[in-house]
Amino acid sequence: MKICLAIPSLQAGGMERVMSEIAWDFSKREGVELHLLMFGREREIFYDIPRTIIIHKPHFKFNNRFRTFSTVRTILYIRKKIKKIDPDRILSFGNYWNNLILLACFGLKYPVYVSDRSKPNKNMGKVQNWLRIKLYPKAAGVIAQTQKAKEIYSEMYKNDNMIVIGNPIRKLELPDNIKREKIILSIGRLINTKHYDRLINIFAEINDPEWKLIIIGGDALKLRNSEKYKTQIKNLGFCDRIILTGTLKCVEKYLFRSSFFVFPSSSEGFPNVIGEAMSAGLPVISYDCVAGPSDMIENGKNGFLIPVFDDEKMKEKMIYLMNHEEKRNEMGNDAIRAIRKFDNKEICQKFFDFITKKC
Repeated sequence: MKICLAIPSLQAGGMERVMSEIAWDFSKREGVELHLLMFGREREIFYDIPRTIIIHKPHFKFNNRFRTFSTVRTILYIRKKIKKIDPDRILSFGNYWNNLILLACFGLKYPVYVSDRSKPNKNMGKVQNWLRIKLYPKAAGVIAQTQKAKEIYSEMYKNDNMIVIGNPIRKLELPDNIKREKIILSIGRLINTKHYDRLINIFAEINDPEWKLIIIGGDALKLRNSEKYKTQIKNLGFCDRIILTGTLKCVEKYLFRSSFFVFPSSSEGFPNVIGEAMSAGLPVISYDCVAGPSDMIENGKNGFLIPVFDDEKMKEKMIYLMNHEEKRNEMGNDAIRAIRKFDNKEICQKFFDFITKKC
């Protein structure tokens, strides 16, 4: 069986990490020939992928100055490449990009399964919204990350083959005699919807000299928020207690050293970093955005769900965990148990079963 995985790139990010996990799982299956088609503006590969996977990229760059021309050229490239690969199944990740794959495969015999990977009620603009309404019903199947997302999608467009599959979360083996430090951790790209400026201000207001805040993540979407946040931290006088590490491939050592995890994002599909933090035994404090965090966090048991932008409540719960080590440990142990339902192997099996069953 030939399976083609389609994604704009494998740069550092949650969607890309999930695709890399699926690639590894699928590559180990007997009788599967795996192809990876990357066609976005950047075709970077940040995550490790199996050597056996066959990689396809356009030979030309996507020129944003001539966006319409580049888009049409990309669609034609995808169509030609898909016909050459001749896959039995196509699994596409993205939002805007799923439309591109469906357009490129329009009228062809290949079943395309699409998965949106961001806030389910996100307004993507008139053209993209209209394309989704027209194209998604023609997909062989639609994968939602949460039940809430499925409900929203069902109202937006009709597709009789829709399923909910969460993200695969890596099982992390905690080191023996793990030693937690007074570190609050957050991981995510430094984009505006992550609201790290708010988290920095909250931490500064708490102003407990025994604690540090570490934020792991790099700039994205041509934003230069790292410089902005560094200036903010300097003006607050917290350079020694708020640390921006930039993008890191290996985050486990920070997950194992930290005491709890904070995630101030207002727009998510299914945030992997929450799952990985829980797998590392960390209680999580997160904004309760439309979809994602509430599928993993049970409020008050393994973390806290905070109304979006209720920074006073966020500060209150941060102070509570900072002052209650025994409660942190109790909630962290429960987090490990709760996140097992998103076991990597089981979730990848659900993806495989869904796209390989008869259309």
